[in-house]
Amino acid sequence: MRPPEIDHSTREERETYIKATFRCKGSCESCGICAVYRGKSPEVVYQNYIEGKESFQDIAMRYRGC
Repeated sequence: MRPPEIDHSTREERETYIKATFRCKGSCESCGICAVYRGKSPEVVYQNYIEGKESFQDIAMRYRGC
């Protein structure tokens, strides 16, 4: 599932997407989400996206080192 576009979604839809996509699996060794986001929760990392201030892709690229 692709992230909802800021122009065509509500704050709640974007927040739900982040929580569903990056939910903790309880096994850090096999998941890697915490490592990718340098110990920050995805809700914190994607706060600007959730608030409609910055695109999902821009934030993701910053953390992927692109």
